[in-house]
Amino acid sequence: MVKYILKRLLAGLITVFALITVAFFLMRAIPGGPFSPAEEKKVPPEILERIADSYGLNDPLHIQYFRYLGNILRGDLGVSFKRLDSSVNGLIAHGFPVSAKVGGWAIVVSVLVGLTLGIISAIRRGKTADMAAMTFATVGVSVPIFVISVILLYLFAYFLKILPTFGLSSWKHFILPVACLCFTPVAYITRQTRSSMLEVMQQDYIRTARAKGVGELGVIVKHALRNACIPVVTYLGPLVAELLTGTFVVERLFAIPGIGRDYTTSIGDRDYAVILGMTVFFGIFIVVCNLLVDIVYVAIDPRVKLEK
Repeated sequence: MVKYILKRLLAGLITVFALITVAFFLMRAIPGGPFSPAEEKKVPPEILERIADSYGLNDPLHIQYFRYLGNILRGDLGVSFKRLDSSVNGLIAHGFPVSAKVGGWAIVVSVLVGLTLGIISAIRRGKTADMAAMTFATVGVSVPIFVISVILLYLFAYFLKILPTFGLSSWKHFILPVACLCFTPVAYITRQTRSSMLEVMQQDYIRTARAKGVGELGVIVKHALRNACIPVVTYLGPLVAELLTGTFVVERLFAIPGIGRDYTTSIGDRDYAVILGMTVFFGIFIVVCNLLVDIVYVAIDPRVKLEK
């Protein structure tokens, strides 16, 4: 186990290093920059040069790159070029808890609802419940999140006027963002759970459990569901990383002050430091989540040997 974890950590470090390198040079290759003046604002070139010098943007590219790597090793992701007295570390520390709170609830709802619908669909195969669940799952994986968000906003905020549309000041404010975030994951988990349950329920050990007199609920919960959850756990790795680090569309639509909104704003502003810093943060978070998923495999199914 320890040897496997060390190997995965090494692979994760190489992945993050490649991510930093590619993102850094791609940002520098894009025309323009964080201090490029808009057409309506005429800024003297000498002032722009002084600003660029103060941030080290006029240094040779390889010097900027190695300086940035050194800062990352010290845990310093830099300072924003557009926001006065704002560091990237500070923006992440402020926005990540907000995004994680909304994303955390979305993950809980996605897992509970998805597993429940998947189990019911597998047990009632070919019945009305199965067809309804599969219809929902098909719609969930086909319709983009921004379409779902607009529909829910119109229905519950504009037409029925029962839910607020922005902010997170009360529990009601969480309903629409969480519903939008978990709509597609619920559909995927439902489909995966149904498929896995149908396969597992045909195994010999399930028939043996039934022959021993184990009730149907016990067969499902104690024997079938544990093995059927392995594909779901695989999906949960990137899903957790995606939802906890903020979803750009939902945070924009519902004016949630999370890390996703800051990220999209920095892209529009060409704020190199914020873009790179948050990209590194997202990359590390995904690597850690995928490593945790592999470790959870062993807890779910002891037959899995990570070293092999």
